[in-house]
Amino acid sequence: MESILFYNGTILTMEEPLTVQAVLTEKGRIKAMGLLEELKTLAGPDTRMVDLGGQTLLPGFIDPHSHITALAQTMGLLPLDGVGGWEELAGRIRDFRESRKIQAGEWITGFGYDHNFLREKAHPSRELLDKAAPDNPVLLSHASGHMGVMNTAALKAAGITADTPDPTGGKIGRTAAGEPDGYLEEAAFTAASAKMPRPSMETLLGQMEEAQQVYLSHGITTVQDGVTKAPEWAMLKAMAEQDRFLVDVVSYVDMKGHSRLWEDNPEYQGDYCHRLRLGGYKIFLDGSPQGRTAWVSRPYENGEEGYCGYPIYEDEEVESFLCRTVEEGRQILAHCNGDAAAQQMLDAYERAGKAAGCRDIRPVMIHAQLVRRDQLSRMARLGMIASFFVAHTYYWGDIHLENFGRERACAISPAASAIREGVTYTFHQDTPVLPPDMLQTVWCAVNRVTKNGEVLGEEERISPLDALKGITINAAYQYFEEDRKGSIRPGKTADLVVLDRNPLKVPPEAIREIRVTAVLKEGRLVYGDLG
Repeated sequence: MESILFYNGTILTMEEPLTVQAVLTEKGRIKAMGLLEELKTLAGPDTRMVDLGGQTLLPGFIDPHSHITALAQTMGLLPLDGVGGWEELAGRIRDFRESRKIQAGEWITGFGYDHNFLREKAHPSRELLDKAAPDNPVLLSHASGHMGVMNTAALKAAGITADTPDPTGGKIGRTAAGEPDGYLEEAAFTAASAKMPRPSMETLLGQMEEAQQVYLSHGITTVQDGVTKAPEWAMLKAMAEQDRFLVDVVSYVDMKGHSRLWEDNPEYQGDYCHRLRLGGYKIFLDGSPQGRTAWVSRPYENGEEGYCGYPIYEDEEVESFLCRTVEEGRQILAHCNGDAAAQQMLDAYERAGKAAGCRDIRPVMIHAQLVRRDQLSRMARLGMIASFFVAHTYYWGDIHLENFGRERACAISPAASAIREGVTYTFHQDTPVLPPDMLQTVWCAVNRVTKNGEVLGEEERISPLDALKGITINAAYQYFEEDRKGSIRPGKTADLVVLDRNPLKVPPEAIREIRVTAVLKEGRLVYGDLG
């Protein structure tokens, strides 16, 4: 926690005044900002002078929604991102098995394929996985994390047979004869994945340290674990107790099955304990738009007539969740991709507020992909935050045009409309669905260009400054930490990121080319080099 005086660069405070000439940190906090000559008089004899050399200094980026424990667990898995077809996928399985010297009977687990980008435009079959690994149970997770496939051995190990019913809020794929075909969706996939053997705790903690380095490399100093169950909490708590966190981590407990974690861990309620704290609850209300499981009010295009996806819970159960979180005064994050799921959350929260009394819990609608403009005005009135997965515009924008038609696809992640309606918004990458590249998400919010080069809703583009607010000052507000994070101001924590260029000055299309050169957590260098 050395004292540092930053100068000779662009310093974006994210408040008024937006830029200052110099910033002085001391004991992990911002001591002063303003003119360089004035700050020199406040600096002590041991203050380190850091010449930014024309680079840009900002408050450290804040991750409004991701899954650090899930990213950690993918570190030991077969990577499937970028795979182009079934045969390439099968080849990766065979190569992984041989390179890792995986023995017969051991599990092979992969993460990151996307059927939308496979040549076959379909999930891989059980038979393909059987041929690729005839002696091993295999589970492959879709990039969204909402679905995946198993081979015959894995289905047997998970106890899934022709007689296994579809769970509520999920689906087991079946052949014409009624046998499971290997495909699992939503609750069915989640339940099957939970039965897999886990690595040792020390292996997992090593992978957690790798994961936090990934976040730091993208300038992030506060990270989320967006759905924490007992095994994930064990990882987080062990990291905290061993003082292995370099970033702050906020955990949101799975409300459906693991709410006891709140009562059992009072030391992690309130402020951070060894850089870890409990932030609230998490529930899922629907699925994935690119996987066609998001719950929408108008049917999907080019599919089963009248198909609108489906909810995870009935209205009464959602209302009970919301009533409980309001009564307890704990924040809730609700995964809502479709507008029908958004409606369910809005209705339940309004009824809960009337029943339990209005408390400022700042509920967050996670993803809010297809939220409608009329729903945004209601969100503003209720004080509900929209955390947009705006990177969908680039990564799956072309798929959304196929699934929803141009009108709805162009309104995906309606950030500009949120600003007009007065809704507090944040942006996230939902890691490990995508890497936690916050400058990429800023680029997406500003440009809204698909992989095929189409502009997806020009009227929903926002300025680079407004996009940066979604990962700094607005994100701090989402966490109830606006008094200590999210901007550069005397008294706030010295969580800082140095970029090689100014996102407000480069051409909009060049924002994602900007690189993080250094990250400080509470005034201490934790990534990169200050020169």
